[in-house]
Amino acid sequence: MANIFVQPCDEGAIRSRRLVTRCTRAAEPWILAATILGSSMAFIDGTVVNVALPALQSSLNATARDMLWVVESYALCLAALILVGGSLGDRFGRRRIFCAGTALFALASICCGLAPGVRELIAARAAQGTAGAMLIPGSLAIISASFPEDRRGVAIGTWSGFTAITAAIGPVIGGWLIEHVSWRAVFFINVPIALAVLGISYWRVPESRDDPRETRLDWLGAGLAIVGLGGVVFGLIESSRLGFGHPSVLVALAAGAISLALFIITEARSRNPMLPLTLFRSRNFSGANLLTLFLYTALSGAMFFLPLNLIQVQGYSATEAGAALNSGRR
Repeated sequence: MANIFVQPCDEGAIRSRRLVTRCTRAAEPWILAATILGSSMAFIDGTVVNVALPALQSSLNATARDMLWVVESYALCLAALILVGGSLGDRFGRRRIFCAGTALFALASICCGLAPGVRELIAARAAQGTAGAMLIPGSLAIISASFPEDRRGVAIGTWSGFTAITAAIGPVIGGWLIEHVSWRAVFFINVPIALAVLGISYWRVPESRDDPRETRLDWLGAGLAIVGLGGVVFGLIESSRLGFGHPSVLVALAAGAISLALFIITEARSRNPMLPLTLFRSRNFSGANLLTLFLYTALSGAMFFLPLNLIQVQGYSATEAGAALNSGRR
């Protein structure tokens, strides 16, 4: 879960949406610019912090378990709330939720950069993940709603390509900032990007939403997903310190497993499910998600331990470690 890259394959991203304000051809490049920059902040912060882990550990006198929570608090909130973020945009306005996520991400980034201790940093990273859950689905939904069908595929492909590029160069830029400025600069760089996104969004991006009578938020499903994922992640991380036989670990794992089982049952019976289980009837969809799970299960461990090894054991600089991490991912 250390790095989550959401691909434009979900049902909500590809459907045509009704516009409140008609989109002009001249506004399309600005829409792409806003959505790419906004979602890129979330993608970059999913990778660049890994390079900063040695500097963070030294500066904040943190343990390896603390560093794992710095990474996982972001990924956990992003994964648990990303479907909720998409639903909020459908109901209350995609541009509105996208801009709210951008503003929250900038505020959380400032809190990360000013964090006096590791606990404050973990909390701020969780807020970043929550904001990212509003940014990523919102960016795709805005593209889907703003572009006609004959140009929508090219627009989504452009978004996917550019966000992949920014996520790839994130560790290199972050490594340079860590080496020549401070690890705190990695977070402050999000602020001017967020201001640019907000300016472009309010100037050029049209608002769109679904009929409120047709969209209901699946709060029960969202709650079960949060408790389920949170319980499993908490249990696995704390097991390294307490052991799998500790009551706290067993309770967390059991609560997480039960909540995830209830989540599946709830989504199967809900009239407006947060995650339509009918999507998994498609072999292509199910196969792609299964392969993605295996891929990022392996990558998450590598991207957590590799920067620590390169910098603390092999003697790499932060910039060199970022470049090596990036080449390793390719």
